Amino acid sequence: MLRIAPILCAALTAATFAAPAAAQDYPSRSITVIVPFAPGGTSDTLGRLVATSLGKQLGQTVVVENSGGAGGLIGMQKLQKSTPDGYTLAFNNMSLAILPHLHPKANYDPQKELAPIGIVATVPMVLSVSNKSGIQDLPAMLKRIRDEKAVKLNLGSSGPGSTAHLAEAMFLHFANARGELIPYRGTGPALTDLMSGMIDGVIDQTVTMLPLHQDKRVKAIAVTGTSRLAQSPDIPTFAEGGLPEFDLAIWNGLVAPAGTPQPVVDKLSAALSQAIDTPEFKTRLEQLAAQAPNTQERGPVAFSDLLKRDSERVSSLVKSANLLGAN
Repeated sequence: MLRIAPILCAALTAATFAAPAAAQDYPSRSITVIVPFAPGGTSDTLGRLVATSLGKQLGQTVVVENSGGAGGLIGMQKLQKSTPDGYTLAFNNMSLAILPHLHPKANYDPQKELAPIGIVATVPMVLSVSNKSGIQDLPAMLKRIRDEKAVKLNLGSSGPGSTAHLAEAMFLHFANARGELIPYRGTGPALTDLMSGMIDGVIDQTVTMLPLHQDKRVKAIAVTGTSRLAQSPDIPTFAEGGLPEFDLAIWNGLVAPAGTPQPVVDKLSAALSQAIDTPEFKTRLEQLAAQAPNTQERGPVAFSDLLKRDSERVSSLVKSANLLGAN
C-alpha cells in the first residue's frame, strides 16, 4: 500500500494539471471557423476578417469553412457534433438567438450547447431594392406593399431563422403590409438575385449592403438607427422614410461548442479582444459601419448574457407579432 500511494498521488496530480497544461499548449495546430452561411454575406465577410486577425494573435492558421443552409442551422449542427477542444469554432450573428424561434426544425438550445467566446461587432440593417424594381425610396415602397391590388414584393433572406428573416418579417409587420419572403442558403445568393432583378428587396447588415449601394449595383433606401451613416449619408433612416417602429441592429460573435475547456475559451477570448483592438481591425469595421463593443461588453460572460436576453426578446416578439405568419 505504501508503494501504491505515491503512484495514486502522481496520477491525481497529473489529472489536476492536465487541463491547464493543454490550454498552455493551445493551439498546436490550425483552427477551423465554421461560417453557417454561403460566401458573400456579412457573417462570411466578418468571419474572414476575424479568422485572419485571430490567427495573427494565436500564431496559428485559422481557416474559414462555409457550411450554409437552413438559415444557419446546418452549420451550427456541425459545430454541435465537433470535438469541444477549441479547434472547431463558429462565427455567427444574432441568428443564434433567432433560429430556435423562427426555424421549424431548430432543435438546439444555444444557451446550453454553445460556449460564447466574444462579441465582435454590432451592425445596423439596411433595406436595399433592385435597380429594376422601380422603387426609389421607402415611402414609395410602403405605398406599393400596402396596395392589396399590387403584385406582392419578393424579399430575399438567408433562410428561416436568420437575421434577415426576422428583419423582413418585422418590417412587414410594422408596415402593416404584405410581401413574400424568399429563403436562400445565405445572404450572398440572395444579393446575387437582387442585383439581377430576380427579387425586389433584401434587408441585411451594412457590411454587405454598403459596398453594393456605393457601387450602384443596388439601391439602399433605408437604414436602422437614429441617424444616417457617415459612410453613406445619402441613405435615409427608417424613421425619416415613415417607419420609425422598425429599428434593429445585429451583433456578430465567435462561439465554441459547449464543453470546451474554460482555459481554452479564455485564451481565445483574450486573443479575439486583442485582434479587435488592432488599428487594422478598427479601420475595417469603421469602413463597414460596424461598431465593436467596449472591452467589458465583449467577453464570454457579456456574450452569454446578451444571448439569453435576445433569445427571450425574440421569443416574445415572435409570439406577440405572429412573425411566423408575417409573409
